Amino acid sequence: MLTSVIPASAATWSLTGDTNVHDPAYIKEGNTHWVFSTGSGLQVLYSTNGTNYVRSLPIFTAKPSWWSSYVPGQVGLDVWAPDIFYYNGTYYLYYSISTFGSRVSAIGLVTTNSISGGVWTDKGVVISSTEASNYNAIDSNISQDANGNLWMVFGSWSNGIYITSISKSTMKPTGNSYRIATKSGGIEGASLVYNSSTGYYYLFVSIGSCCQGVNSTYKIAVGRSTSVTGPYYAKDGTDMKDGGATVLDSGNDYWKGPGGQDVSGTSVIARHAYSVAENGAPKLLISDLYWDSSGWPYYN
Repeated sequence: MLTSVIPASAATWSLTGDTNVHDPAYIKEGNTHWVFSTGSGLQVLYSTNGTNYVRSLPIFTAKPSWWSSYVPGQVGLDVWAPDIFYYNGTYYLYYSISTFGSRVSAIGLVTTNSISGGVWTDKGVVISSTEASNYNAIDSNISQDANGNLWMVFGSWSNGIYITSISKSTMKPTGNSYRIATKSGGIEGASLVYNSSTGYYYLFVSIGSCCQGVNSTYKIAVGRSTSVTGPYYAKDGTDMKDGGATVLDSGNDYWKGPGGQDVSGTSVIARHAYSVAENGAPKLLISDLYWDSSGWPYYN
């Protein structure tokens, strides 16, 4: 197995070991760093020091019965774009099932009290979509607002990014979903973050096209709002609902098509990018996240 070492900078972690991922979701449990990602059964990596990663067993070894009811065309144990959220002593792991290029999709949920224990409980479907739906039910991300309320952002190319409130008891949607971002040419993989130091909510998104190795046009972009439900604006004042997006990372000579990002707290950002040195292999990148004097995020 090839070992990928990220060119060091002031903010980028130098990762080693097994760093093959798409759409990483990052969390720390005790002293162990965990990364969940797209793949068969939903892939799992862990690290005891945060930089050297080892692959663990997948979450699913068999298909839950409800998957076929919502996404009949799903192949095997193909699972997409997880999100991990810790709340009141429980880890909530959201994930997507779908077929490429289709709105026939569903977001599911499993829970555990201990990631390292490896015992997960299926909580079934969270939200689903069909070809007749306004949105595509994939790429979920859970966050908490300034008042302690929970929200989920989700969606993709099919009509943009949506937001819906989440019940603290069921951890599933309680009402309607509202569109908060669109982008011609592709938008998906939203992450929603509240920064109490700036007083803004930040919507991180992946724009462009993924999954084409070094030819991928993915970029990480962001907008912000004083309200969790928007409107979210780019730096130039364009509403994200009208296509606005401030590009945060468009890649470099080493890494093409960065995206599928996950922001942990307000200080760490994980994402995948395609390695030029390894002919477009998708790899995990993690960086410290900073905030400038105007309240906008950046990393090196």
